Amino acid sequence: MEMPAAEQWLLMDIETVSAAPDYQQLDANWQELWAQKVRWQLPAEATASDFYGERAAIMAEFGKVVCISLGYFRQEGSTRQLRLKSIAGHNEKELLEQFVQAVGQLLTARKIRMVFCGHNIREFDVPYLCRRLLINGLPLPAWLDFQALKPWEVPLLDTLQLWRFGDYKNYTSLHLLATCLGLPSPKTDMDGSMVGKAYWTDQDIDGIARYCQQDVATVAQVLLRLTGQPLLQPAQIVST
Repeated sequence: MEMPAAEQWLLMDIETVSAAPDYQQLDANWQELWAQKVRWQLPAEATASDFYGERAAIMAEFGKVVCISLGYFRQEGSTRQLRLKSIAGHNEKELLEQFVQAVGQLLTARKIRMVFCGHNIREFDVPYLCRRLLINGLPLPAWLDFQALKPWEVPLLDTLQLWRFGDYKNYTSLHLLATCLGLPSPKTDMDGSMVGKAYWTDQDIDGIARYCQQDVATVAQVLLRLTGQPLLQPAQIVST
């Protein structure tokens, strides 16, 4: 796929947590399903219960979305702005409905072909969202249903894939990539391992949203760096 212009980038990041605070609060059926799902992944001497807190959030069948942050570029006079918006909350179905509505309105308003951008968006964010939409009884919007498209037709720009340069053996975190490129780390007051506690224990949905937006802004900076464009200054990043 030809590299789209920055004005076509629709940046996105999601934050997910386990569907229940801990393994003990699952009913017997879900406990058994979890044990079957992870039995070949368990480290030595670990139990399915131990593994739930570590892994359930990243498996769409056992987790849920609690925040979706979006970003896009907008020209304000001679200044390029990155506009950020977060949709966060406890009711996942309502959150997903708001996400579909917000993206639909943005795609209609922009009147240009938009490309979803993110870090590991191809293997995590988009598949997770599609699965959770269906689990919640919501239809897939046409702009998110890529199954009938050829690989080169899929409107995704993934910073992880760009950095791999065809090498699929290793995973590079957004934190590591940003650091390698000399960019400020997105991990200021939270990292991915802390989202579950922030949600279930601290009820800090606002903190999760701030963290999610930081990742979106960092992906934007990474893409600008990889495409040889000027980086954003703090005043150019606007949260709406």
